[in-house]
Amino acid sequence: MHAEDLLLDFATALAAGLLIGAERGWRERDSAERLVAGIRSFGLTALLGALATLLASLHGIVVWAAIFAGLALLVVVSYLSELRREGDPGITSELALLTTFLLGSLAIGEHTSLAAAGAVVVALLLSLKEFLHRSLARLSGAEISGALKLLFISVVLLPALPNQGYGPWQVFNPYVTWWMVVLIAGLGFAAYMAIRLVGTHHGLLITALLGGIVSSTAMTLTLARLREQHGLQPLLAAGLLATSALMFPRVLLEVGVVNPALLGALAWPLGTATLVYAAGALFHWRRARAAPAPDAEAPLNNPFELGPALRFALLLTLILFLVEAARRHLGDAGVYLVALLSGLSDVDAITLSLARGAQGELAAPVATLGIFLAVLSNSLVKALLIALVGGRGLLLRTLPFIAGGLLAGLTVMVLR
Repeated sequence: MHAEDLLLDFATALAAGLLIGAERGWRERDSAERLVAGIRSFGLTALLGALATLLASLHGIVVWAAIFAGLALLVVVSYLSELRREGDPGITSELALLTTFLLGSLAIGEHTSLAAAGAVVVALLLSLKEFLHRSLARLSGAEISGALKLLFISVVLLPALPNQGYGPWQVFNPYVTWWMVVLIAGLGFAAYMAIRLVGTHHGLLITALLGGIVSSTAMTLTLARLREQHGLQPLLAAGLLATSALMFPRVLLEVGVVNPALLGALAWPLGTATLVYAAGALFHWRRARAAPAPDAEAPLNNPFELGPALRFALLLTLILFLVEAARRHLGDAGVYLVALLSGLSDVDAITLSLARGAQGELAAPVATLGIFLAVLSNSLVKALLIALVGGRGLLLRTLPFIAGGLLAGLTVMVLR
């Protein structure tokens, strides 16, 4: 290794240590107690790691292991001393010190960039102490359980499924089907957690936007039930249009992940509908922004359960078979009929089914029109829910923009 490269590696190690040490020193700047390790200690520890790696390249890995063991012993003794003097002080700084040694070791050789990136991540993680503790305190047992279940179906279960077709026409692929379940569950869980962490007190419109990713239908019902609150009609109308508008880009995202080739045909009609809905939401929000908004509950009580995920997988599999059977026996009209009926209850399953089908024998124009018809029927169902649950006042405020958005989207779909 050239001397210039070696000096650069040592400089990177020193910078990594100083960065982590600066965060530790700033956090404890007002503490009257002596720090376990300050900015200089962290810088020296990173240099020690770099030097240990250099010596190991000359005299063997035993030298590096001995130096690390000595540092670990020193850290343990320091921790025990603090423990006797102050009670349990926590071990974050001690772990950060050992991590700094390892990052300094990484800086020597071909892992300089990894060492620098690791130092930034460690410093960022240390700086987020209050935010992470606050966020964790706000989570319920059901939400922690939901996160673990989502990790189970995506990290543990998904890789174990066979990636091949089964059944009539080889339509059912366990891996692909479950991957789409993970996609929908992940989107919904991320939006739910965003609502919980941001808090609904920031306004119904934020809740409507985030809740629309979880379930625009559930969010429509949630907002429509608030119709009896005085002075909320314009704000509720804004929220209803915003949560419905979010369905269109969500569909585009699902299509883009499964079959990006369909995006060109769908982006313009769905994008046009989104703009009309968003214009309506902005119009009503401007009229209502002077009035304070009460807190609104999150649209779901439980962020993720295995039962709904399994039901969605069954629904997705059924629609895959129905689409293929309709295409073979009824032609394109059968696909459109299935799309319209499926959209009455769930737009995600039919969207994913048609997008995947277009990778095989299903014609791309048929798939794109089918997806649009599903979106159309789902939007009409939500308009009906607004009328039945929200009443005449909310319907009159939202219907012009709903009808305008759907007609504009359909016009663009036909003309393209």
